[in-house]
Amino acid sequence: MKRVPSTLFFLFITIFSWSQSTKNWHWKDYEKDSVHGVSLQKAYQLLAAYSKKPSTIIVAVIDGGIDTNHIELKNILWTNPTEIPNNHIDDDHNGYIDDIHGWNFLGGQDGRNIDKAEAEKTRIYHQLKDQFENKVVDTLSMNKLQKNQFSIWQEVSKEMEFSDQEAANLQYISMAMNALKKIGATIIKDMGDSSFNANKLTPYQPNGRIALEAKAAFLRTINVLGIDKEITFPEIINDLKEYIDGKEKLANAKETKASKLRDEIIKDHYYNFSDRYYGNNDITGPNARHGTHVSGLVASFPDSSWQVTQWYPPLKIMTLRAVPDGDEYDKDIALGIRYAVDNGAKIINMSFGKSYSPEQIWVDSAIRYAAEKDVLIIHSAGNEFYNLDQKNVFPNPYSSILKDSAKNILTVAASSDITIGESLLTDFSNYGPKVVDILSPGYKIYSTLPGKNNHGFLNGTSMASPIVSNIAALIRSYFPTLTAKQVKDILIKSVWQAADKNLRYSIPQREVSKKLDEIAKAGGIVNAANAIQLAKAMAAITPAKSNKKKRPTN
Repeated sequence: MKRVPSTLFFLFITIFSWSQSTKNWHWKDYEKDSVHGVSLQKAYQLLAAYSKKPSTIIVAVIDGGIDTNHIELKNILWTNPTEIPNNHIDDDHNGYIDDIHGWNFLGGQDGRNIDKAEAEKTRIYHQLKDQFENKVVDTLSMNKLQKNQFSIWQEVSKEMEFSDQEAANLQYISMAMNALKKIGATIIKDMGDSSFNANKLTPYQPNGRIALEAKAAFLRTINVLGIDKEITFPEIINDLKEYIDGKEKLANAKETKASKLRDEIIKDHYYNFSDRYYGNNDITGPNARHGTHVSGLVASFPDSSWQVTQWYPPLKIMTLRAVPDGDEYDKDIALGIRYAVDNGAKIINMSFGKSYSPEQIWVDSAIRYAAEKDVLIIHSAGNEFYNLDQKNVFPNPYSSILKDSAKNILTVAASSDITIGESLLTDFSNYGPKVVDILSPGYKIYSTLPGKNNHGFLNGTSMASPIVSNIAALIRSYFPTLTAKQVKDILIKSVWQAADKNLRYSIPQREVSKKLDEIAKAGGIVNAANAIQLAKAMAAITPAKSNKKKRPTN
């Protein structure tokens, strides 16, 4: 699931129209700019003086799709070297026809796509409902599998209860949206601007009492709802509608049977993992906003003012569409990981997660397959403000089935900055030093959006993760002798840390503060410049890998 933060404002995953000065704050350097960015320009300057030529790195992005026509992304898409485009033949005999730039595991052979999917707990609830609802259950007579199923069913049943408080909140937001529609119509008529926002409205002098009252009501309402003043009126209404639709769906989830879209569109035998050659090559899909934004951060094109644009790593982005609007399916994720590994990816970015993983073994096995092939997985921690040391979110490094921890996963929490938000920390990021490794900027992050040359700001650990993936690509490109495990260790050991490690940072809206080592194991924010310096030192003492025949990369 493309998870978003828990407060109402953050639930909106909204495009912001910030001023030029705030773009790419996450690239800045704390020593130079007094902003807690990742020191990317400084890293580029270090690489500019490095004599060795970088090698091409393939980064797989498992997400909801990518706009393949975006001006900044279309030329860095990975291209399958042994597949002839659009000839409807599986030229490389890998089971996927015309997989030119990756694969879509959410598509059907007829070209249709799954856009929205239920939460995994909803699917589990309805799968087991007939077995356990209103039944006298004798756990003593159950085998281990049945006991586990019953326990999970009880848990998801409880989570799916829609409380009176939630119902009241939903009614309140619905009323607020309807009021804003009427207020907005009055303002548009008076102001002549259908895309106004609070910052434009504040200095505006209305014509007459009705418009004046509408202005005051609008500003008061968005302040109560915690909506950013840069968001335009149409975006506010659209986001409120999405929020309300989602909550209404949740309220009716126990009575509404899980959809049969997968059976109707994909038509695979889901519980047969050997049935893996399904889907289509439409890697854009019906909604590529999240994946396009993530991919732009993986690429992280340098600012032209740096005058070192030739030094960004020659990476290629492989797209695996496997994350719908809702919870992803374990089978698609497992196959996406294996596809990425088998086709040469050395880094996999995974900006998604969920609270239940019924086919966990498939994903766990795929992650360990990636480890065997020296592939590093960068995974977002999630946006529910969970303590991951106490609550599971999947996928994660530890496998309760295999009874071990994968060494090739780096889990990333989201940081901010006092000049951007209210604190160095965010009020949405999951945390927990036993599971989370490092922090990375994830609040008001600027990147590519669908449309030929569109860009905008999004929030979340989904944004923090690909920033780290870009830095990992830099390391693997310039220092190819380093293993995935070594790169992970470098990223952890080279973080920016506060001079006073006992310093506590407030968490906005939470009335609590935490030290950085209470958020993540490294106790700091990923730093590209530090990582390059450490990688250079480590590469100097790491022997070159033996020459093996490699598959072409593009």
